[in-house]
Amino acid sequence: MDIAKVIVDVPVRSTDRPFDYSIPQPLRVWIEVGSRVAVPFGHRTVQGFVIALESGDVREIPGLKPIQEVLDLIPPLSPELIDLAEWMSQRYACRRISALQAMLPTALKGKAERFISLGDPVNDQAADHSADSIFLDEELFPMFPDTGREERDITDFISRSGGEVSMKQLTRTFPEAAESVKFMLRRGVLVESQTIKDKMGKKKLKAVNLAVGADSAREALSSFPARSARQKEVLSFLIEMEAMLPLPLKEVLAMLQVTAGTVKSLEEKGYIEISEIEVYRDPYRGRDFKPTEPLLLTEEQEVVYTRIARTVDELRHEVFLLHGVTGSGKTEIYLQSIQRCMDQGRQAVVLVPEISLTPQMVERFKGRFGSGVAVMHSRLSVGERYDEWRKIREGKATVAVGARSAIFAPFTNLGLIIVDEEHEGSYKQEENPKYHARDVAVRRAEQGDAVVILGSATPSLESYYAARTQSDIHFSPVLLEMPSRALGNELPKVQVVDMREELKEGNRSMFSRLLHSSLAARLTRGEQTVLLLNRRGFSTFVMCRSCGYVAGCPECDISLTYHSRSDNLRCHYCGHAEPSPKECPECASEHIRFFGTGTQRVEEELGKLFPGIRVIRMDVDTTTEKGSHEKLLGQFRDKKADVLLGTQMVAKGLDFPDVTLVGVITADSALNLPDFRAAEKTFQLLTQVAGRAGRHQLPGEVVVQSYTPEHYSIIHASGHDYTSFMLEELNHRRGLHYPPYCRLILVTLSHEQLPVLLRLSENYALNLQGKARQRRWYGSLDKQSSDALELLGPVASPMPRLKGRYRFQCIIKWRGSINAIGLAREIAEELEDSARDTGLQISIDVDPQMLM
Repeated sequence: MDIAKVIVDVPVRSTDRPFDYSIPQPLRVWIEVGSRVAVPFGHRTVQGFVIALESGDVREIPGLKPIQEVLDLIPPLSPELIDLAEWMSQRYACRRISALQAMLPTALKGKAERFISLGDPVNDQAADHSADSIFLDEELFPMFPDTGREERDITDFISRSGGEVSMKQLTRTFPEAAESVKFMLRRGVLVESQTIKDKMGKKKLKAVNLAVGADSAREALSSFPARSARQKEVLSFLIEMEAMLPLPLKEVLAMLQVTAGTVKSLEEKGYIEISEIEVYRDPYRGRDFKPTEPLLLTEEQEVVYTRIARTVDELRHEVFLLHGVTGSGKTEIYLQSIQRCMDQGRQAVVLVPEISLTPQMVERFKGRFGSGVAVMHSRLSVGERYDEWRKIREGKATVAVGARSAIFAPFTNLGLIIVDEEHEGSYKQEENPKYHARDVAVRRAEQGDAVVILGSATPSLESYYAARTQSDIHFSPVLLEMPSRALGNELPKVQVVDMREELKEGNRSMFSRLLHSSLAARLTRGEQTVLLLNRRGFSTFVMCRSCGYVAGCPECDISLTYHSRSDNLRCHYCGHAEPSPKECPECASEHIRFFGTGTQRVEEELGKLFPGIRVIRMDVDTTTEKGSHEKLLGQFRDKKADVLLGTQMVAKGLDFPDVTLVGVITADSALNLPDFRAAEKTFQLLTQVAGRAGRHQLPGEVVVQSYTPEHYSIIHASGHDYTSFMLEELNHRRGLHYPPYCRLILVTLSHEQLPVLLRLSENYALNLQGKARQRRWYGSLDKQSSDALELLGPVASPMPRLKGRYRFQCIIKWRGSINAIGLAREIAEELEDSARDTGLQISIDVDPQMLM
């Protein structure tokens, strides 16, 4: 192949296409589809990805530039992933390079770096100088005063550094020499080059090994003089540890308490050798995972497993929706299905929605499959994520467990993809590319004839409706159900407390009398409690009781949240922070108070009501440090706390045998959000958190506190009745034409000036309606036609200003086979072209999970 088609890492619309480059003869053996390369682009060098190879006569293509460098010996992306990126670009209206970059670990998101090296002397006078140092004297620089010495210093510095230094290093060493460097570059005394440098490389360290055979080393020990006792000790140790060599030098020095000089002396005598070795950064180094054996399946589990195993054996693509109540044993189905897949020499990916679920999942999967499990999530360091990714690419792992980006694990023979808690909104990425990991999983499995298992106790309505009706041409899973708990125990009893009645009875505490007494009973019996509050911080907002002033973010139209530990107010969207006011900024009143309830405040109140109570709080503020999730959950598992208090991260996936009480402090906090999924999300959250209670031998109890206990989502959640909720919610969705009865595209336009934004938003809507009418797509979804498109808006977004920019949105509702995504993108690109100099930004979110 002579020509490579390359997507360059220049994220603008005009470059969102493949560019042709010639392949130099020495590189042809290395370049494949999926290779990462360095290519010239304009006057710079950029990173690119080879998406296709073609034959052709490069001499017939004028201006064709050659690829400069191959950045990886093994391509980081397979042809399958290249095809998947193209599909993502079309499905989610994103640029190809955005999709390709999403598939790589951060360590490989390289940037071009400039290097300066020594060139040829510019004339005979320079050539007469010492060959050791190419320098220029004053006569060559008549326009610069006091030059010559500086140029000599620069060239000497580069020569001592091996003939090449980075531009950063040069400017750091000679901060005042910019003009001299420029002139030397123009004269050819210095030469500039560019190369792509990754953010992170392989970890290497010095290691010790025997340079002779063990028998020869033993013979040599007898000849060591008495003064070389320490050297003898080191050599004896290495002989004993021969099977584990090479050993890191640091470990040898630490274990034997010897100096580096002692080891160096042995190297000089030829008995040992010190070299650099590559080591994997293992986030679980030193951890022992208790091995587990497959469990005997219940009758329900056996039926489900047999159906999945048959499809895995047939090497046939199929999607299963596994609807099993909390505690029904879905994880054991996952584990045995993976084993079935591995028995055929194929690999598996397991997606989990929350980082907080990963520690328990890691324990279960490493306990069953050992070192063959790679873990991929954002709380690992850049280096750890890179090495876990390399374990997969190099065939050292057969199972990948992680959050949504693990769907891009570089497996080459993928046989099974599991999406646990498939209903979770965290599977949808809110930044570009705005992909949904569940849908990407289905597409990737389709490419390789793999099986997909979507597991949940509360499946998303879209998935459940598609399984029941088989009406979605792209996504129609087979429904498998497990309505009973694996251990045969009952689902916990749920009691709903009307907090309005509590107020009437004079109880102004955040805890109802029932929850208070239930907590006290657990403390007496030594059992544990999980408390859910769907907020973080101490209080939701700060308000003046005299004039009504509410502390708001200066960059966003949202109130600031009070955090007591730092005694400041923070915006949870742009990060703005300011000290907590002691008096009202508007009227100078001292009657400024905190309103609402946050996790910090609940923790403080628990301490007042139950002196000595041990509380572990899990929210965004307490889990920022690496390993914090695992540490906190480990403490709770070891019964070092009576209460686990947290936000959504404590609502799902956790399994602790001594948790017998679950309390939901504000069940209806999400019901009033401007989102058509508010009822569904509330039902899912309540059902999931209720499932944390009574999972083993001890019976469970759930107390749900609400100001709207009559809402159907709370009523059905209290009865663990998914089917009744689903039917009632579908009835609401049908009348309003919301998913699953149509699909959505959220188009958000933002600008720093409100009048400009209003005009441009109206232009977008008019242009889209006009083109949709021309193509006979535009019409009411009330009609029976299978192809239809409606437009809502433009209107101000629910959060009308964020980070100093005003925001308007349009919602496109559509169904059928029309290319609504392509139309939304086409109109956006036309508007961006016409308003290029105005600062307009347009975001397209296909199948949005949030309309905020």
